[in-house]
This record gives sequence, structure tokens and C-alpha cells, in this order.
Amino acid sequence: MGSKEERDVEKGYPKADFVAKLRRLADAIENGERFDIQIAGERIYVPVRAEFTIEHERSDAEEEIEFQIKWKND
Repeated sequence: MGSKEERDVEKGYPKADFVAKLRRLADAIENGERFDIQIAGERIYVPVRAEFTIEHERSDAEEEIEFQIKWKND
């Protein structure tokens, strides 16, 4: 498998679309299945072996919660 180009993209979604994506993700995790999602025009395949974390950041002006999914490309 060839090397992939580095990428750092953040894309906003309407609430209904975001909820639908979270539901699909939860179903895939619960069923032990790969999760597929398209983000900013690129199809991403999240393997079953992925690790899940939740991150919280705070500054004077704002707070942020990130639901993170990480895996190594084998």
C-alpha cells in the first residue's frame, strides 16, 4: 500500500447530519464492524481495531470536546 498524503481537515455539518453520522458510528462499533465515512470529499475506512478516546480542552475563551478515533496504517 502506498503512502498517503498528509491531511488536517475540519468540516462542519448540520446537526441532523452530525447525529446520523454518530448513530452510524455507534452501530458500527457496537456490531464490531468497520466504519466508513466521507469527509471533505475523501472516503475514510475506520478499521475495527481502531481506538476511541474523548478529549476535553479549555481556554479562557472557549471549550472543546473531541471524540477521537485513531488507528495505525498497517
